Order: sequence, then C-alpha cells, then structure tokens
Amino acid sequence: MAETIREKLENYKTAPFDSRFPNQNQTRNCWQNYLDYHRCEKAMAAKGGDPYVCQWYKRVYTSLCPVSWVATWDERIEQGTFQGKI
Repeated sequence: MAETIREKLENYKTAPFDSRFPNQNQTRNCWQNYLDYHRCEKAMAAKGGDPYVCQWYKRVYTSLCPVSWVATWDERIEQGTFQGKI
C-alpha cells in the first residue's frame, strides 16, 4: 500500500536514491529539488491547495544542498535576480 506524503515526511531520514541522478555528484539533484520546491509552492498557491505536500522537496534539497547555496538562492529570489525558472 502506498504511503501518504505525511507518512513519508514523518519517516524521512535522508534524500532517497533518484534514478535521474545516478552519479555521486548530487549538485544537479540539489538544484532540481530546490526548483521543484518553489514551483510546487507557486502551483499550490495558485490552486489554493495545501502547500504541505511541497515539504518533501524542501527536505530533500536541505539534505543535499550546502546551506550557503540555499541562502544565496533565497536572497536572489527576494531580489528578483534568481537565474532559475520558477
């Protein structure tokens, strides 16, 4: 039986294997999950949905990404100079 997103978040330990990123270098995985989190939040806000489901992406990128990268990206989003497409 499939777990719900709440059960997955409660049992979360670290980022699971993602077949899109099979190599040791997880930089792209970090970047993609950061973008997916912000895209999910934007989509949920537009639809009036529960943004809680987006927390999975946040947990993954916080596991994989250096804190300094995330801080820089967050600053760039606030300034409107972020290079990613959200």
